Amino acid sequence: MNVRVSIFCLTLFAWAAPAADVRIVEQIIAKVNGDIVTRGDLERSRRELEASLRQQGLSGAQLEQAMAERVPHLLRDRIDHLLLVQKAKEAGISVESELTKQLAEMQRQAKILNPEEFQALVARETGMPYEDFRQQMREYLMTQRLMQQEIGSKIVVSRADAQKYYEEHKDEFIREDRVFLSQILFSTAGKTEQEIEALEKKARSIVERARQGERFSDLVKEASEDPQAAENQGRLPSLRISELRADIAEMVKQHDRGYVSDPIRIPGAIQILRIDEKHRAGLASFEEVENEINARLWEPRFQAAARPYLTNLRLAAFLEIREGYVDTGAAPGKDTRWMDPAQLKPETVTREEVAAQVRRKRLLWLVPVPGTRTSDTSTSASR
Repeated sequence: MNVRVSIFCLTLFAWAAPAADVRIVEQIIAKVNGDIVTRGDLERSRRELEASLRQQGLSGAQLEQAMAERVPHLLRDRIDHLLLVQKAKEAGISVESELTKQLAEMQRQAKILNPEEFQALVARETGMPYEDFRQQMREYLMTQRLMQQEIGSKIVVSRADAQKYYEEHKDEFIREDRVFLSQILFSTAGKTEQEIEALEKKARSIVERARQGERFSDLVKEASEDPQAAENQGRLPSLRISELRADIAEMVKQHDRGYVSDPIRIPGAIQILRIDEKHRAGLASFEEVENEINARLWEPRFQAAARPYLTNLRLAAFLEIREGYVDTGAAPGKDTRWMDPAQLKPETVTREEVAAQVRRKRLLWLVPVPGTRTSDTSTSASR
């Protein structure tokens, strides 16, 4: 929607109805350069936020508290998103190659060869047309790329800073005797002994390929029948060695990181294991936890830099917010008062022009814009 139309169009109308029976179906509550935010946008985002928090296991008082903390920032988050997408377009950021790869990977994981069937599946699962879902992914990737270029690439955690953090927080790096494993799984449920033997042969060929240098995560994608493999790349939760089956525990003790096991028969499946990491009991060395420390130090620095960047985008933007709604990320001193429609000349804009421009868009609200987090309530509850 262009700026001229958005100034005069204070509501979206059902133009199919006769002129004498006009009814308001959406109310514009904010104008952001050439885009708008409607009351329906915020109502949908509120429902999606609640659904997300429930999926993370929150209910009752915890859910109410998390909603009370997050709902006031929904308009801010929507404005953040629109400004970032606009800036990414202005910067000429293109993510089409990455978008195509990600959608292709999703289709591969769904094990659907026909593109039309995959698109129908996406529409059913998301409740929106496939093209809208594709556009949401495109916008998310664009904002991620922009934030990395503008902020993330400028944040440097020095080795001295990481070493200092390690020395001051050694008690946080006391480890139990644990092992981190990845697996490739072949189901034997309902199969004959002959079919199981064929599976074992296939598993042995996968083991040889892994030992010859093929990436284990790629082999997981190609061969594993574990329903969670697409999400976790075959990684298993960390385990105490004492918790492992005796033969697997012995294998872990005898071999180092990177070792790939022979096929292992377990109830209902054949399993291939890779040792990703081993933590011996005691204080982890700095080298073992350096990457973890870098991430711990990088994240708050990124968050601290993101909000000033978004504030500057607001200062340079055309923003109007309807009375009764609050942008909690408002730029100090920025006049965002709603323009009085009585002072405008709506006769200069035809119904056809407005109808041609109106297009409601939904956000992928489950993926937060970097730098806009205000509460760790839902995160901590999900850990």
